[in-house]
Amino acid sequence: MAWVFLALGLVMVVEGLAYALAPSLIERVLEALRSLPIPARRQFGLLVAVSGLICLWLAFFLGL
Repeated sequence: MAWVFLALGLVMVVEGLAYALAPSLIERVLEALRSLPIPARRQFGLLVAVSGLICLWLAFFLGL
């Protein structure tokens, strides 16, 4: 259960830093995502989710 809080906390830190350090870049990225068709957004979301799971697995495997 602790690794869930660790993962959630890391996501919050990265998201918070991105918004704090580069808010205009975030706006441009969101505009670019809006221009993509729905299936491409869904595929991108799935890719990010699978990548996150792989990162969590690696952290667990390496002895979190």
